Amino acid sequence: MAAHLPLMVWLSPSFPVGAFAYSHGLEWAFESGDLHDAATLQDWLEALVSHGSLRNDLILFACAARAVETGDDAALVEIAELALALANSAERRLETVTQGNAFVTALRAAWPCAAIDRLKAAWAGDVAYPLAVATASAGHGLPLAASLEAYGLAFVANLVSASVRLGIVGQTDGQKVTAALVPAVQVAAAGAAPATLGDLGGCTLRSDIASLRHETQYSRLFRS
Repeated sequence: MAAHLPLMVWLSPSFPVGAFAYSHGLEWAFESGDLHDAATLQDWLEALVSHGSLRNDLILFACAARAVETGDDAALVEIAELALALANSAERRLETVTQGNAFVTALRAAWPCAAIDRLKAAWAGDVAYPLAVATASAGHGLPLAASLEAYGLAFVANLVSASVRLGIVGQTDGQKVTAALVPAVQVAAAGAAPATLGDLGGCTLRSDIASLRHETQYSRLFRS
């Protein structure tokens, strides 16, 4: 099976994980004036890709994929626990587990594989989104490099879509931002592929604060 085909399905807006409902704190950043055009949006997203939550997601993804490939259920459980612990606000946790649990449900129904069943047997708790997609990717024998790049670009594309709906940018500028961030996604994916859990970490404090502030924002379109 060509690697890009299942990835295109799993990471498309039509796959039923509810990604459209989350802005990853962008809604508060827009409300506060941090984000107001294509340049500020691109800078914000590039920080997430290179130094923030997406970088960590890609590292968790790579570690989970290797654990699946080697049959290391104990490592999978450790990654599952750590992925939840890294969600530094209630909304970040909601965002990752709602999508992760929905992904597992949809995959088991339409794209079953032994790896997903093993994950659920080893870990009874909520499943973070990168762990869910990584388990499916490795379970279906998809190459890690392509899977990491696809996951990273889908993350960017979803937040650009949220930004268009918020009115930060229009559709054309949104596509320009997505295209401009492709090299950063590729670099982040390449860096994550050999990484270990010891490489996790981030320094996007304004984004983390945005996710906390959004919880009490008066008027909201998004759940995060």
